[in-house]
Amino acid sequence: MDANEARAAETAGPVGEEGRVEAFDIAQIMRAIPHRYPFLLVDRIVEVRKNHSCVGIKNVTINENFFQGHFPEHPVMPGVLIVESMAQTAAVLVVETLGPEARGKLVYFMSVEGAKFRKPVGPGDQLRIHVNKDRQRGNIWKFAAEAKVDGKVVAEATYTAMILDR
Repeated sequence: MDANEARAAETAGPVGEEGRVEAFDIAQIMRAIPHRYPFLLVDRIVEVRKNHSCVGIKNVTINENFFQGHFPEHPVMPGVLIVESMAQTAAVLVVETLGPEARGKLVYFMSVEGAKFRKPVGPGDQLRIHVNKDRQRGNIWKFAAEAKVDGKVVAEATYTAMILDR
C-alpha cells in the first residue's frame, strides 16, 4: 500500500454494500477537506454512497462566531453559511469518490443556482445536509442539495464545482 492508498484508507469509514461508507467523524472530515475553525461547517458525515450522494450533519450552537453580529437579538445562521455547509459536504463526497486520486486536489465551487431559504436556522438546530451528485464531466461536478431541520427543508441549492490540483 502506497502513501496515497494509506491516506484514502484512513480517511474513509468502513465500506459496506453498494459503495456505502459508514460515518466519518470530525477528524476524518478534516483529513478529507482543508477547512478549519471557524470555517469548518460540517461536524459529521453519516452516510456516503460513492459517486452518488452524501449526508452530513452541522450542529448549530449559540457559540458560533457569526451569531455575535448576525441578528444578535434574534440569532439566525446566515444562508450563505448553510450553502457553504452543503458545499463542504459535497467536497467530502468528491474526495471519497475519487479515493487516492483526490490526493493533492481541492474542490473549488464555481456557481450556486436556485438557492432558496425556507425557514431560519438558529442555535440548537441540527442541519442534516443531503447532497446528490447530478453529473460529472471531466473535473466539473454538479450537485443538488437540501438542508433539513427536524425533517423539514430549510434551504436548497444546486451548484457546480471544479476539481483542481492545489
